[in-house]
Amino acid sequence: MYCCRTGDFNDILRKLFTMKNIRQFQIHSIRWRSTATQHAHSPHVSAGSPEALEVTNDLITAKHYSQVPGPTPWPIIGNTWRMLPIIGPYQISDLANVSYILYKQYGKIAKLGNLVGRPDLLFVYDADEIEKVYRQEGDTPFRPSMPCLVKYKSQVRGQFFGRLPGVVGVHGEAWREFRTKVQKPVLQPQTVKKYIQPIEEVSDYFIKRMQEMKNENSEMPADFDNEIHKWALECIGRVALDARLGCLNPDLPKNSEPQKIIDAAKYALRNVALLELKYPFWRYLPSTLWKKYVSNMDYFIEICMKYIDDAMLRLKNKSQSVNESELSLVERILANEPDPKTAYILALDLILVGIDTISMAVCSMLYQIATRPEEQEKIHQEILKILPNKDDKLDASKLEKMVYLKAFIKEVLRMYSTVIGNGRTLQKDMVICGYRIPKGIQLVFPTIVTGNMEEYVTDCKQFKPERWLKQSTDYIHPFASLPYGHGPRMCLGRRFADLEMQVFLAKLIRSHKLEYLHKPLEYKVTFMYAPDGELKFKMTERPTS
Repeated sequence: MYCCRTGDFNDILRKLFTMKNIRQFQIHSIRWRSTATQHAHSPHVSAGSPEALEVTNDLITAKHYSQVPGPTPWPIIGNTWRMLPIIGPYQISDLANVSYILYKQYGKIAKLGNLVGRPDLLFVYDADEIEKVYRQEGDTPFRPSMPCLVKYKSQVRGQFFGRLPGVVGVHGEAWREFRTKVQKPVLQPQTVKKYIQPIEEVSDYFIKRMQEMKNENSEMPADFDNEIHKWALECIGRVALDARLGCLNPDLPKNSEPQKIIDAAKYALRNVALLELKYPFWRYLPSTLWKKYVSNMDYFIEICMKYIDDAMLRLKNKSQSVNESELSLVERILANEPDPKTAYILALDLILVGIDTISMAVCSMLYQIATRPEEQEKIHQEILKILPNKDDKLDASKLEKMVYLKAFIKEVLRMYSTVIGNGRTLQKDMVICGYRIPKGIQLVFPTIVTGNMEEYVTDCKQFKPERWLKQSTDYIHPFASLPYGHGPRMCLGRRFADLEMQVFLAKLIRSHKLEYLHKPLEYKVTFMYAPDGELKFKMTERPTS
């Protein structure tokens, strides 16, 4: 979730007529069966083969792109007016509902075309077609990303970012080369396990702070989501900057460094939708919104450089005989990269997309736990067996045993996916749902919709964590719910995201009962899909043992 996914419209397609070296994906369970066309799976399809001829014939016989159903654009301003205040029927804060509306009105494929300053958006609700696209990606997938971030990295601060500007908002060989530099330490399970204790320490302290925050009704404050952001920033800082930032200190001043980082992250991320869809005119004339976005991004760079430089000094003072396995994530990158800029940029990417995504996902998890007492009790009983004493510490083997907690997290992400969609930018013409889709079109795969479709998920309207357990016979299409994306551009920080959520929820529910005793909250999109309203959870300490 750290690098997802952020408007996570994922990946470049391999050349359509050759489709060489596509990895074969084998499904071993009937509940993960797939019906995507066979030639889309074939790892070796030559240009002259029957399969290639079949694909070519598909392109010839497919319906024209202009026939794809969707809202009719107006002259000059196209469909951009639909996102405008007052007159527009599509609200930025309700993009999940917009995805549902398009599906209900137009079916499994819908085009939102003629958007000012950006390619058409093609919404695809067919999991088999989504799978077909994913199967044909190459080694350097192209995902639709935030043009505002692309402009910032490539033009506004191009001199700083240089040839390898990171993994977020970057494509092609530059993306592949940078990811290759950092993915081994970031994705290695052994590296992630080193952070169980640090994340547990942060979470334990935050739970103590939650006890101090309670009012006379034992409820969290109205701005509890801001407190969750502080916890998320403290966790991410520990991973990406190798430092404790002090975010959880009580009475944190508004002008303090941690709060300024949180505010900057909220602004940068939550205004992306406004910059891209509602007010895209910054592309032609710099707006106040755009100028503040640039200012926030500059502040991120300043913070990253400060803490990474500190980590570099600590590394220099360490013994030459220190084993690499004993080094932190930041130290491992600095030890292998002579230029600290790699660590600067990785930290920036992790923080930029991590604070809001992790915190909003946890807000959603807490709301679902608080409003589902039966599932909460199952989580508590599972954790109680693994951590029988209140002060028991976590380790990798104990986390591995928390299968119901993990299933609960997966089910929340299925029904209320924090990132509402993934996608691709087509690099070649392709047939999707019987239409010939031209190169350059941005495909949107609304996982918030496909993950809740009966044909892809058994009893999809029922909240059922048990469906994710090994013994379940429920059917789940493997491409219906992909909260972290798929393939080479899956969320780079997903292991850390999972770790942070699992550790915090396990320690909280082990010793506390959570309730929400107010009017039910609706889910809306700020930047992520999460409960909209005051998270005044009632927190009751369970009997100690």
